[in-house]
Amino acid sequence: MNALAEQLARQIALTGPITVADYMEQCLFHPTLGYYTTREPFGTSGDFITAPEISQMFGELIGLWAAETWLRLGSPAPFVLAEFGPGRGTMMADMLRATARVPGLHEAARVVLVEASPRLRARQAETLRGHAVEWVERIEALPPGPLIALGNEFIDALPIRQFVRTPDGIAERMVGLDSAGALAFGLRPGARLDAHGDARLAAAPLGAVLETCPLGLSIAATLGARIAASGGAALLVDYGHAGERERGGGFGDTLQALYRRAFDDVLAHPGEADLTAHVDFAALAHAATAAGARVFGPIGQGLLLERLGLDERAFRLKRAASEADREMVEAARLRLAGTDEGQMGALFKALALVHPALDMVAGFAPSELFEDNPA
Repeated sequence: MNALAEQLARQIALTGPITVADYMEQCLFHPTLGYYTTREPFGTSGDFITAPEISQMFGELIGLWAAETWLRLGSPAPFVLAEFGPGRGTMMADMLRATARVPGLHEAARVVLVEASPRLRARQAETLRGHAVEWVERIEALPPGPLIALGNEFIDALPIRQFVRTPDGIAERMVGLDSAGALAFGLRPGARLDAHGDARLAAAPLGAVLETCPLGLSIAATLGARIAASGGAALLVDYGHAGERERGGGFGDTLQALYRRAFDDVLAHPGEADLTAHVDFAALAHAATAAGARVFGPIGQGLLLERLGLDERAFRLKRAASEADREMVEAARLRLAGTDEGQMGALFKALALVHPALDMVAGFAPSELFEDNPA
């Protein structure tokens, strides 16, 4: 056992098993032993590479999405330009560079990063040197006013709970101890979701797993209410599925660990491995619409980027590049938008939350309004 595993084992021995959400929270955000608080997970030297680290094209196109959305909203000034979970600050740096020539946008924008880690804040400040940037720890702490918010690979790291249909009803998956005192999964019977979740799982096959992300739903509802009341939009890009609207009905155990760039047992290296789960975009959309926002999507990341001009941007970069750099640009384009194994175009999805007055949003077709999708 590592230090965090020993600490969790002592806690469980004293107070009983903990939920999967509690386990994820400790593993990722423990103040001295958590994954995001103690290490540099991003980029070529880290455990994973996010889309902004793959190519500048991603952040540039997201920046242009923000600029066009700002114009559609009537160019409010001032407004809050926020990013959730900004990593090393790479995407925001690319966004600000791409939008530098949009008249009035930078003068109107109040750039705010939602980041709890002091270590990552320092890295973001270094990346964004020369720009006026503010930090808050929670979305609820964002300054008032119209909001344009971006979140890339943010929701997937939020803690989830897992519920399983058993012969005796619904049980919640917990983290406890085995006979040797090591961390182990178990089930707590008699669990309840809400009425809709209970009905879904009761009708599912035995062994079916339904995952919920309470914090993600709370964030979607908070954003939806904020956007409806104050104006603005949010774009969430992550890997996941469309829940009930997707084949398979949104069931399945998607919790996974990445340790030293390889998939790992979820319980093997707490605090040393990244833990993520697939995002249920339909659930987020329901929460946001219930709070008053209009929602478009989810659509594939590849489709979004192509509609925002990925091919044209790649062509321009290749035209001024060496042969080796042209190959790198093309490889990045395919990785961001391709649909083959190992590419992000279909697995990663995008959801847009907008003010109810907006009937169009860049990158999304009017027919992709969430309410128009079949249930």
